[in-house]
Amino acid sequence: MKLVFISDIHSNLEALEAVLKEIEKIGPREVYCIGDLCGYGANPKEVIRTVRELNIPCSMGNHDFAIATGDTSWFNPYAAEAIEWTRKQLNEEELSFLSNLKLRMLVTVSGIKILMVHGSPKDYLYDYLYEPDEETVRNVECEVLVVGHTHIPFIREVGDKIVLNAGSVGQPRDGDPRASFVVFDVDSKKAEIVRVEYDIDKAAQKIINSGLPRILAERLYEGV
Repeated sequence: MKLVFISDIHSNLEALEAVLKEIEKIGPREVYCIGDLCGYGANPKEVIRTVRELNIPCSMGNHDFAIATGDTSWFNPYAAEAIEWTRKQLNEEELSFLSNLKLRMLVTVSGIKILMVHGSPKDYLYDYLYEPDEETVRNVECEVLVVGHTHIPFIREVGDKIVLNAGSVGQPRDGDPRASFVVFDVDSKKAEIVRVEYDIDKAAQKIINSGLPRILAERLYEGV
C-alpha cells in the first residue's frame, strides 16, 4: 500500500499538473499535501481548486497562513509582495479555506502513525528541519514524520522513526529544478523521492506576466 506526500506547490499549476499525472501512474491509497499551496507563483486559484476537487488532505504552511491573515512580517520583500498579490487574487471563500487548514495532520494507516507538519514538531509553520536528530523526534508520537518547508527532499531514519521531507512541487531548492514528491510504501516501510519535469517556461512566463518579482520566475530554472 502506497501513500504520496506532496508539499510547497506555491501556486505553480504546471508543476502540480505534471506531478498529479505521475501520481496517477503510481495509484496510491492517499495523497497528502504538507502545506504552502500558494505564494510565489501565478495560479493560486487554480491550485486551490485542483487540490479541493481531488479532496487532498492538506496541512497549513507558513505562506498559507500569511495569505489568510495578511501577516507578512516573517517574509523577505519578494515573498511578501507575492503574498499581497495572492491575497488580491483570492476571494473570501478561498481565503477562508486556507485559514481553516490544520496545523498538523495525524493519521494511522495499517497501524503506522504518521504525523504531517509543514515545518517541524517544534514549530509547525516556521521551523526549518534540514537534518532531523533524535532530540527533534524523541517525544513525537508517531512512527513516520513528514515535513516540507525547506523545499529540499530527504529520507532519514532517526532512532526508531522515519523522517521524510516531501521537497517542493512548485519551487525546488536543492539544485534540481524538477518537481519533487515522496512515495511511502506502508508495507515495506520504504520511501522513494520522485522527480518530475514540467513546463518551466510556461510557469515562469506567467509569473512575469502577472507582474510578480522576476526573480521568482528565474529561480525556477535553477532549482534554488
